[in-house]
Amino acid sequence: MGDQKWHSLDASGVLESLKTQAKGLSTEEAKSRLVEFGPNELTGEKSVSVWSLIAGQFKSALIIILLAAVAVSLAVGIITYQPGHGLPEEITDAIVILAIVLACVTLGVVEEFRSEKAMAALKKMAAPTATVVRNGADIEIPARELVPGDIVVLSSGDRVPADLRLFEVYNLRTEEASLTGESTPVEKVVKSIPGADAALGDRKNMAYSGTTVAYGRAKGVVTETGMKTEFGKIATMLQSVEDEETPLEKNLDKVGKWLGYACLAVVGIVVTLVLVRTYISTGTVTGHTVLEIFIWGVSLAVAAVPEALPAVVVISLAIGVQKMVKKHALIRRLAAVETLGSTTVICSDKTGTLTQDEMTIRRVYAGGKLISVTGVGYDPKGDFLLDNKKFDTNSSAPFKELIRIGALCNDTHLVQVDGTWDVKGDPTEGAMVVLAEKAGVSHEGLNNTMPRVEEIPFSSETKRMTTMHKTAEGVLVCSKGAPEVIVDSCAFLLTDKGEIPMTEAEKAKIFEAGKQMAGEALRVLGAAYKKIPAVPSCKEDSEKSMVFAGLAGMIDPPRAEAKEAIKLCQQAGIKVVMITGDHKITAMAVAKELGILRDGGRAITGAELDALDDKQFETVVEDINVYARVSPAHKLRVIEAFDNKGEIVAMTGDGVNDAPALKKADIGIAMGITGTDVSKEAAAMVLTDDNFASIVSAVEEGRGIYLNIKKFLIYMVSCNVGEVLIMFIAGLVGMAIPLAAIHLLFINLSTDGFPALALSVDPADPDIMNRPPRNPKSSIFSKDVLATIFSIGIVMAITMIAIFVWKMTSEGGSWSDSANPLLVEAQTMVLGTMVLFELFTALACRSQYHSFFALGPMSNKWLIYANLSSFALLAIVMYVPFFNGPFDVIPLGWEDWRVMAPVSLTGFATVEIVKIFNHRYIDKQMALAKKK
Repeated sequence: MGDQKWHSLDASGVLESLKTQAKGLSTEEAKSRLVEFGPNELTGEKSVSVWSLIAGQFKSALIIILLAAVAVSLAVGIITYQPGHGLPEEITDAIVILAIVLACVTLGVVEEFRSEKAMAALKKMAAPTATVVRNGADIEIPARELVPGDIVVLSSGDRVPADLRLFEVYNLRTEEASLTGESTPVEKVVKSIPGADAALGDRKNMAYSGTTVAYGRAKGVVTETGMKTEFGKIATMLQSVEDEETPLEKNLDKVGKWLGYACLAVVGIVVTLVLVRTYISTGTVTGHTVLEIFIWGVSLAVAAVPEALPAVVVISLAIGVQKMVKKHALIRRLAAVETLGSTTVICSDKTGTLTQDEMTIRRVYAGGKLISVTGVGYDPKGDFLLDNKKFDTNSSAPFKELIRIGALCNDTHLVQVDGTWDVKGDPTEGAMVVLAEKAGVSHEGLNNTMPRVEEIPFSSETKRMTTMHKTAEGVLVCSKGAPEVIVDSCAFLLTDKGEIPMTEAEKAKIFEAGKQMAGEALRVLGAAYKKIPAVPSCKEDSEKSMVFAGLAGMIDPPRAEAKEAIKLCQQAGIKVVMITGDHKITAMAVAKELGILRDGGRAITGAELDALDDKQFETVVEDINVYARVSPAHKLRVIEAFDNKGEIVAMTGDGVNDAPALKKADIGIAMGITGTDVSKEAAAMVLTDDNFASIVSAVEEGRGIYLNIKKFLIYMVSCNVGEVLIMFIAGLVGMAIPLAAIHLLFINLSTDGFPALALSVDPADPDIMNRPPRNPKSSIFSKDVLATIFSIGIVMAITMIAIFVWKMTSEGGSWSDSANPLLVEAQTMVLGTMVLFELFTALACRSQYHSFFALGPMSNKWLIYANLSSFALLAIVMYVPFFNGPFDVIPLGWEDWRVMAPVSLTGFATVEIVKIFNHRYIDKQMALAKKK
């Protein structure tokens, strides 16, 4: 039955096709169909067990390397353990690394468990019961027992229990925002809708499962149930969308593998060289010697692996989450924070995100004049302009009458809550109330002096609303509605000189003004009035021979901050695309005003998109800026097309229809105010203010987080490269070991801890949003990063070996003699210089491109405190006698520090020099990006 286009058939044809009738199915037939079609409920895939989620966390290469480091460190610690001497350093190191691993695994499991909730939220939206006609009588049954062919009775407040083709409608309006994106209740009709491929929002003779009846009543026949309903199709898409690794996760996995292979290779070579050298110098290698060298090799391996990396990543992301909350962005998946920073395309909904979601009157046509109205939203502040000059509202009788009609023929109220203006009722009517208040006319006061005595409600057939009000002279009839309907009912026209007969020429002027407003994507309402002595026995007679007062053109205006945010996106190399269920002309007008649709840009509808096959669409997807009248499947196609182009896509949405696209996108962004639970569960991020500008703030934060992770890697890996190079050269040339195993572990503890974590909270570079998005496929170890890492590592190796050789030979000894009496002092100098070298390097690593002094030395106080803490640890180990023995160091004199201090600054100087070349590199990258 899913292939039928029920909306395009007339009501009798639908009943006939479904082999049913208006008096409903019999109980026996309903039971038979329930067996044939199954229950009317959404079915989900088998949920993933917690153990599977836990096992999945151990696929990361970095986690595997860290676990291997834990195992080897524990083994060595157990072998070297001596009762009464406390825990060996290796066991302590293993415990710290294991704690980091377990914290990261726990976080990953919690995140993935949350992502499984989207399906449960979708099921909650299904109606629990339904009123149906069975055996000719209305009865209430569980909604899961509905079958195709059942006749369902709908009334105000009901949740539609299945997809229905309506055949009786009495002023029915349904809330379909969650499914089609329509921001206002949709009027329903009975007549067939032409076009087999009409968009969901245009199928006004259908009521869809999960939507809500806002007003009126109706009867409809069930056409689809369960997974075949429009909600069911969304559920199917939601299940078929697989979670993909974020760019950061892919990069870190590559980093993990690279570090693993590099550590194994280098440590293996260094240990082999030391063993060979030992054999050559002594002529033998004992088991004890092998064990000592193995322990030293393990220490070198542990020092070479940046085990703090997972912790730094988690802390960076967690701090980013806290910052984003203050910027109205609630992050549901930690990895999403960084992915935002690599976003290249933002696909945004229009209503409420790019616009105010508050209908605002911008143009008024009265007395032959087209008047502009300033102000945005429901705030009753604004001016009236005629030819860019202030217009006196009291000087025009037609204008005043239009204002009065808009305020009286109205069921909506303007309210102020906590300083914010809002309307209670229909947004279109709210715009008329705000217009009156701007003109100094109180809606409440006017209704009190001219109370309503009768009304003719709006209906989709009449396309107008009429109210009658008691006055001193009799009754004032006020009518508003579709311009063509209002004009056709008018025999007179109000001008500044009074009422005159309505002529064809005057009608043409009115329609031309209406066309001009429509060309600006304004929704146009006409207004008319009539004075009568009393309410007529036939109320509809009051709508004849009326006096035309004017037209009002309104729109949901763009947010001012969204316009600035879009400009910032374009400056940052991010493409912004509007995807909306609204009409094409409205979408284009808003997009042009916001700067989304510029010269050369394109706008297409869902129907036009359907006419393109995937290959054709991929060739033009980067040229299209606006998509109008789209369905959930269209949104998925847009994301997939961008994905195939290698783009990182952020997608906003608030309805159930958006859930599959939100889950498929690299970053799904749900609306916190208007969003459904389903969209929030499927999304990685929720906007608490539904504002596009908050997305751009989040992108900026994401870029900063990625840079902080990059800073940490540059700092840690460069220092680790330096440590390994020192040992490699020492082993290669037969030098005595410059650093003992305990020294390597101490460096790991003092410099890999607090300073590295402090870099994770570093403020972002000031020009971060002037740079193009990074290529998600490029390695985190880009050319500029590698240049920095190896420059630091090489300078460190050269300076540390120079210090060691200088000290070892200062009294005539040999730098290769392990029995040299100056060995411990030389190793202590290397240890102290290396710690200082790394602490100064951490200061310089705050930016790859900007000088430390340009950033402001105190702009990251945490790094200053961290460096002071690490230096204090070094001083304690070196100058508290209790620690000298266990750490194999001696106190150094002032003469030693005079050599060590300037040498330790070489790392800082190296980074600052490399930044000059890095800045040229990034300038070249930005120039290339702008050309593209």
